[in-house]
Amino acid sequence: MSIADIGIVLAYSAAIMIIFMLTWLLVRPMKVVGKVLLNSILGVFLLIAFNFFYDFTGVHIGVNETTSLTVGLLGVPGFVALLAVKILLL
Repeated sequence: MSIADIGIVLAYSAAIMIIFMLTWLLVRPMKVVGKVLLNSILGVFLLIAFNFFYDFTGVHIGVNETTSLTVGLLGVPGFVALLAVKILLL
């Protein structure tokens, strides 16, 4: 192997490492966005299921962007917080 061949191998190795690092940097934030989106969708379903039993509970929490993101970001504690606020404001 000549010195030129070693330089080519090093250049390809560096390019592959850069591609892996860029992929890692771009995929990691998408996992966070995906998790928030999934939790928001589950939060909407939780709110709809809770509102289905409105006749029994007498409490209705509106399903909109704010409530679904609150439940999506905070999970069950967010739902409990929305429920507490709603009950306290009745």
